[in-house]
Amino acid sequence: MRSGGGGRFVPGMNDVVRSVVLFCIAGVCEIGGGWLVWKWLRDGKPSWWGLLGGLVLILYGVIPTFQTSNFGRVYAVYGGFFIVL
Repeated sequence: MRSGGGGRFVPGMNDVVRSVVLFCIAGVCEIGGGWLVWKWLRDGKPSWWGLLGGLVLILYGVIPTFQTSNFGRVYAVYGGFFIVL
């Protein structure tokens, strides 16, 4: 993470790669956690499926805190990643 002219944040390649990886992990957690809960409720899977799904969804909520950029911008971009996933 560096500052460009005028104190602006200029992301380095490591920051970009880290953000993309975190977006992908968050997307998998959101979709996977929801799917596990769905299977538990709709298909009568064992209770641990629902518990695991809930834990994965909690992890999905924690992952964005590892982003180094402004949360509002990060969350808006994540919405685009979710659509692609």
